[in-house]
Amino acid sequence: MQIKQLSLFVENRTGAVTGICNCLKDNGIDIRTLCIADTEQFGIIRLLVKDNAKAEKVLAAAGFAAKSTEVFALLVPDVPGGLAGILNVFDRRGVAVEYMYAFTFGKAGKAVIVFSFADPAKAAQVIREEGLETASEQDIFK
Repeated sequence: MQIKQLSLFVENRTGAVTGICNCLKDNGIDIRTLCIADTEQFGIIRLLVKDNAKAEKVLAAAGFAAKSTEVFALLVPDVPGGLAGILNVFDRRGVAVEYMYAFTFGKAGKAVIVFSFADPAKAAQVIREEGLETASEQDIFK
């Protein structure tokens, strides 16, 4: 139900993201989506990549601080209110969202929302009980 995400802490400077992307390119690793959150001094880059273990290894070898974490990828109707409907479920069930980001990947009428929850076990239970549709790593990278 959960998928692997790669998180990198980088200095907020020109070329930092380019270095990461070049490292992945040079090692044949495909990025499906990414999200960047920044402050004045540093940023957090969250990536879904095709080969997470290899990406973590090559990035660490290149001097980047990379860490794998588990997140949830939910398929959400790609219509006005699709995300609101999912968030209403989590709010009603008392599940706090830490962060999220979205992308589409060619599945008709669906978007993928990547979620990190304060309580992943409770989130997994709600996802099962409410019958929410998840995307696996195989779905995302085929």
